Amino acid sequence: MEKLIIPEQNIINAVCVYIARQKHVKPEEVEVELMYDDDSGFTAEAFVNGQQQLLNTLNLIEALRISIKEFLNLDPNSTGIELILDDEEGIIASVH
Repeated sequence: MEKLIIPEQNIINAVCVYIARQKHVKPEEVEVELMYDDDSGFTAEAFVNGQQQLLNTLNLIEALRISIKEFLNLDPNSTGIELILDDEEGIIASVH
């Protein structure tokens, strides 16, 4: 499989679906902000019904694996996913 780049908005969408399923709401009811910090790495804040939920890198990868399986019809366990902080594109994911 050739390398696939997932743009920041698609990562946000994947996290919205991931959180929506956990909280039993519609994905459009979830707000997500992706972040990167040298100490904690890649994280996200999700807001649903006035509540905040923090996600770590592993949560983000899990959300992407679900999205890869359901929307790209690829085996999520046989793909490597790397989150990357890009100066122009923001936070992106490389799938290989």
